[in-house]
Amino acid sequence: MNANLLALGAIGLWASLAALGVALSHVPPFLLTGLSLLVGSLIALPLSRLDLRQWRVPASTLALGVYGLFGYHFLLFIALRHAPPVQANLVNYLWPLGIVVMAPWFLPGVTLARRHVVAALVGFAGAALAILGGRSGGTEAVWAWGYLPALASAFMWSSYSLMTQRVKPFPTAAIGTFALVSGGLSLLCHALLEPSVQLSARDLALIAVLGLGPLGGAFFLWDAALKRGDARQIGVLSFLTPLLSTLTLLVLQGQRPSWSVGAAAVMIVGAAVVATRRG
Repeated sequence: MNANLLALGAIGLWASLAALGVALSHVPPFLLTGLSLLVGSLIALPLSRLDLRQWRVPASTLALGVYGLFGYHFLLFIALRHAPPVQANLVNYLWPLGIVVMAPWFLPGVTLARRHVVAALVGFAGAALAILGGRSGGTEAVWAWGYLPALASAFMWSSYSLMTQRVKPFPTAAIGTFALVSGGLSLLCHALLEPSVQLSARDLALIAVLGLGPLGGAFFLWDAALKRGDARQIGVLSFLTPLLSTLTLLVLQGQRPSWSVGAAAVMIVGAAVVATRRG
């Protein structure tokens, strides 16, 4: 399958994360992440055709997977607790820009064309417009130390995405191992840092959807896309995530998209078209 289509599949699943997160906002974040990642790890069973050898990776590769899946969410949750959520989310969405501009540092033989840099900057501006323009309030510029872990989480996901192309090749089914270990660490954080809660049947059903979608299936699609495609193009396509996420929230809340969301759509789609052109 075309790498850009696989990436768009992951982006589409990630776009539902905010809406599912709102529906499950009463569930402690580490508990939510841990259970969802454990559900997501099960996708590796049919993908590997029950061959558990495909789950095995060297310790260094497993450490990279935990760095990406667990480390990213750990820092993001800290950021969202200690900085205004809209701005923290915007800083976090520097990760697609990071993938584009850091590709030459991590991937041998990869260079940046001027169009990649321009497209990345326009895409980030569109992402900012989608997030800030899609919210009615709370967008004032306020400094908070939580922006630092938000910036670190952005670097972590972009560097993880690029470094998976530097380690010894591993089957995409091994993402299940990353999710399994990361889910276990998240549940440990829950036990140490968060209060215990009772989950309803609806909560469990939504957690299953979260695990099969944005905190599970999306990781497998993302890995497959990066193995087949150009990280610079995929990075720019990723700017669609905040746009689609904002639109999803607006639809579920029964609100009409503002002019800023429409402008963001034009900027992001235009940037993606420019970046994915050959030559």
